[in-house]
Amino acid sequence: MANLFGRHSKVEEPTSPARLAPPVPSLPSKYSKQHASSATYLATTSLLGKVAIVTGSSRSTGAAIARCLGEHGAHVVVNYLTDLPAAEEVVRHIRSQGKGGAIAIQADAASIEGGQRLIDETMRTFGRIDILVMNSGLMGSRTLNDLDEPFFDNMFLTNVKAPLFFVKKAAPLITAPGGRIIFFSSSLTSASSLTPSALCYVATKGAIEQIARVLSKDLGTRGITVNTVSPGPMDTPHFREGKSPAVLDAISKQTPSKRMGEPDDIAPIVAFLASDAAAWVNGQNLRANGGFVV
Repeated sequence: MANLFGRHSKVEEPTSPARLAPPVPSLPSKYSKQHASSATYLATTSLLGKVAIVTGSSRSTGAAIARCLGEHGAHVVVNYLTDLPAAEEVVRHIRSQGKGGAIAIQADAASIEGGQRLIDETMRTFGRIDILVMNSGLMGSRTLNDLDEPFFDNMFLTNVKAPLFFVKKAAPLITAPGGRIIFFSSSLTSASSLTPSALCYVATKGAIEQIARVLSKDLGTRGITVNTVSPGPMDTPHFREGKSPAVLDAISKQTPSKRMGEPDDIAPIVAFLASDAAAWVNGQNLRANGGFVV
């Protein structure tokens, strides 16, 4: 098997999954009352030795997240559906840092079978799962008048059912305590400036917010945190599609900085939530939108 750690690593051709991701020392005191008054514990954003799966991470925001986690030392599973060259470029970037390893795995994260493949390949390669970032999702716009069952079913399958069952299958394998699950929603779930065509998309994101809130109570008993990141408008090719320059300009002006968010604005927030520094952040929805008017 090829060296997953890049040219700077001293590890040559690992012979077992355990060597790819050395065990992270258990810190049970983090979850006790004693930790709260301890001056010896230093929260850290390092992800050295952790293994992260980022769905939909070959391009755009997912790619920025994967790169950022790798720069913090994590071994990253870069998930792609069709664009292998883009996924391989993300893998190369992570390996070049000389910190964490990376592999690209083709799987349809919008299906339960695809989620299972990601889990199986991750365990086969790294032998553990510490971080799940449920970045993959579908944007769709239809008013009530245009809504039909296939559109509705596809939106809820991709944005709600698939990520929920992905977490269900992965949860028994996630490192505990210390595991991290990060869902993605949208600041539109609290925005007053909605258009009627956002009906189905906002409904799926509202569902994700509630799923994360409940799972934080469930998995939190094992020391696994579950949080949600809700970006505002993001300057990505997908978001720009079908919008005129005038519309994009109007959207940009709804933030104090007069611009839309970019993938690199979101990635460090995810890296923080994935780290030990965020051990006491659980069941929260971080609206990372640059002050977007909602």
